[in-house]
This record gives sequence, C-alpha cells and structure tokens, in this order.
Amino acid sequence: MPHVIVKLHAGRTEQQKTRLSERVTRAVMAEVNCAEQSVSVRIEDVEPRDWVEKVYQPDIMGGAGRLYKKPGYNPL
Repeated sequence: MPHVIVKLHAGRTEQQKTRLSERVTRAVMAEVNCAEQSVSVRIEDVEPRDWVEKVYQPDIMGGAGRLYKKPGYNPL
C-alpha cells in the first residue's frame, strides 16, 4: 500500500496537482508492481517562506539517511 507525500511551493493549480498525482501513481504502480487502488498520493502546499522550516530542515536534513534523491540546492 504505497502512500506518497509530495510537498510543493504553493501556487500550483488543481489541474497540475491532479496530473502530478496521476503520474506519480503510474510510476509507483510500474516500479513496485501494485494495483492503482493500492496507491495514495497526498500533495501539500508549502509557502516558499516556510520551506526551510517545514520541509528542508525536518524532511531533507533530518531524514537524510532515508532520502533516495537529494536536492541540488542548499537554502541555508
């Protein structure tokens, strides 16, 4: 039962978020060989001014050992 959380800078349209969730779902299904009904995707809007505090520090720096794709930026 894969559950994917995507955090984005706020401002994407609902259409963009829907397309993203569809593409993420297809990628997960293909890679881990599961049915569509097994996949859930949550998209969280994060204000750019809050990115370091709410995403970069807790999820990227704090979860570095679990990151499979590290960002190519450092906002600190």
